[in-house]
Amino acid sequence: MSSMQLDAPDGPIEAYLATPSGDGPWPGVVVLHDMLGIGSAVQKSTRMLADHGYLAIAPDLFARGRVRCVPGMIRDLMGNNRDGVAVRDILAARAQLTNDPRCTGKVAVAGFCLGGAFALLAATEGFDAAAPFYPAGRGNYEEMLRGTCPVVASYGRRDPQNIGRGPKLERVLTAAGVPNDVKTYAASGHSFADDHPGQPLLKVMGLGYNADATSDAWRRIFAFFDNHLSPGDQPGGPKE
Repeated sequence: MSSMQLDAPDGPIEAYLATPSGDGPWPGVVVLHDMLGIGSAVQKSTRMLADHGYLAIAPDLFARGRVRCVPGMIRDLMGNNRDGVAVRDILAARAQLTNDPRCTGKVAVAGFCLGGAFALLAATEGFDAAAPFYPAGRGNYEEMLRGTCPVVASYGRRDPQNIGRGPKLERVLTAAGVPNDVKTYAASGHSFADDHPGQPLLKVMGLGYNADATSDAWRRIFAFFDNHLSPGDQPGGPKE
C-alpha cells in the first residue's frame, strides 16, 4: 500500500492506494474512514480489499484539518448535501480509480461510522455498490437513498447511535426495489469492525472490536461485491 496525492476539486489531499497482486484489471473500492481518521484500522481494511482482488483507495477526508472539516461534514450529513467538500473528495477518489487502466470501471464505496454515513450519502453518485458499517447520523433514509446503488450494510444491535436503524434501512431499500443485504449483529456495538488500539477502554464504553461479526460482515460484503461489481452488471439502482 502506498501513500499518494489525490487531486480533488478543493485542492489535493492525501490518500492510500492498495493494489492487488497480478496484472488486473480489478474492480475498485473507495474506503472511507471513521471519526479517528486515517489510521491502522482503515489501512488494514484497504489492504485486505486489495488482497481480495480490489483496487482500493482510502482518501483522507480530514486532510485539510479535522477541526475545519468535521463541522461541515456533519452539516452535509444532516442536510443530505451531496455538494459538500467531503463528497467531492470521495468522488475524486472514485475518479482516480475509474481513470486507472488497471480498474474495470466498476467501483464500490465502503465506510465506517462517519465514513459509513458518507458511503450511503454518496451511493447515488455513480457507485456500483455501497458497504456502510454502522453509519453515523440520523439522516432520512427515504430521502438520502433515492436512486441509490445496491447496498450491503452492517450494524450492531448494542450500538446506541443506531437503534433500529438496520431494519429501517432494509425496509426502505426493499420498498424501493434496491438490491440489499442488511444485517444487525446481536452481540456487537458501535465500531465492531474497527480493531483500534485501546480495546479494553473501548469495550468499557460499549464499543470495541468483534472478530466474529467482522469476519461475517466481510464475507457478506465480498459476496455482494462479487455479484454487483462483475463486468456485466448494470451500475446504480432504480432512478426517480
